[in-house]
Amino acid sequence: MRQIVLDTETTGLETAEGHRIIEIGAVELIDRKLTGNNYHQYVQPDRKIDAGAMEVHGITPEFLADKPRFSEVASEFLEYIKGAELIIHNAPFDVGFIDSEFGLLGPHWGKVREHCKVLDTLAMARQLHPGQKNNLNALCKRYDINNAHRELHGALLDSEILADVYLAMTGGQVSLSLSSSSGAQENHAEQSVIRRLSQNRPRLKIQAANSHELTLHEERLKAINKTSSGQCVWKPMQ
Repeated sequence: MRQIVLDTETTGLETAEGHRIIEIGAVELIDRKLTGNNYHQYVQPDRKIDAGAMEVHGITPEFLADKPRFSEVASEFLEYIKGAELIIHNAPFDVGFIDSEFGLLGPHWGKVREHCKVLDTLAMARQLHPGQKNNLNALCKRYDINNAHRELHGALLDSEILADVYLAMTGGQVSLSLSSSSGAQENHAEQSVIRRLSQNRPRLKIQAANSHELTLHEERLKAINKTSSGQCVWKPMQ
């Protein structure tokens, strides 16, 4: 099962006003495991960036001046996402912008949902936690995911955080094992370990059973064993 956790940054909020994508970040999950096969690309939008948008992501026109245009990276990007399930927080926004970029290149590029399935984690969170805040910061706090290093929005960083959130929301353990042993992927794994284990959680206190509790436990197992005609599954562990 191949899933791509994806996020974009844009010049503004509305494609109808000519706003464009300026950053794409994505991380790959296969069978709910991070593979290290990430996609990250800045894009020259050929238009101004709204001041409000720059306050959110911190990306300036000067920084994007030498970056490729979407038309130059579209084939590589489509090949990366094709056939996968995209996991996106507030999917209509990001999918709408990607569809707009494809549309500017011509109708033969199609739309995102023609190439991929799409799962909206914001819609999922609203079902799981009705009436509560369900932005990415709120979900990180709710699921005890460290995002202290997130001073500004960034597409790749947000995708990495959303991957943690998604795995927590869907009840699965965040896996640190990778499907390949390449150096780049090993480095990604080490970074993932550091990110997930740097939450300064207090050590759990280990409370051993006292002799009285052990005696009661043994008596209970004997009673179960007698009632079940010797079929107590815990007895062999004693």
